[in-house]
Amino acid sequence: MWTELKAPSLAEMEATAHDIFDRLPAEFRKLCEGVILRVDDFPTEEVLDEMECESEFDLLGLFQGVGLPQQSLGDVARLPNMVWLYRRPILDYWAEHDESLGHIVRHVLIHEIGHHFGLSDDDMAAIEAKAD
Repeated sequence: MWTELKAPSLAEMEATAHDIFDRLPAEFRKLCEGVILRVDDFPTEEVLDEMECESEFDLLGLFQGVGLPQQSLGDVARLPNMVWLYRRPILDYWAEHDESLGHIVRHVLIHEIGHHFGLSDDDMAAIEAKAD
């Protein structure tokens, strides 16, 4: 039975993340218009340095951009807001905890999108509870 199991590829994890996103509350998704969701194996060296990570496995996800509370109509053109999920650190976390991979991906996705909104941890927990 175990000989057929394998970790999801980048494309499979990205498809899973998009599927999870599609099942989040509609009001939450609507506010995410224009946010790009990407999955990569690891954060870049630049991101690791900026976040002061000790290891490439320290960061499961990241929001990059200007969150809704900081945006204004007078903003100049900028790069799109992005949510990054990092496959290898997520898989490493999954291997060490008693949670489903889908639950972990959903948690990281909601947490990173929450940064886009400027939400508190309690706000993000409430959104995650609605997504169950």
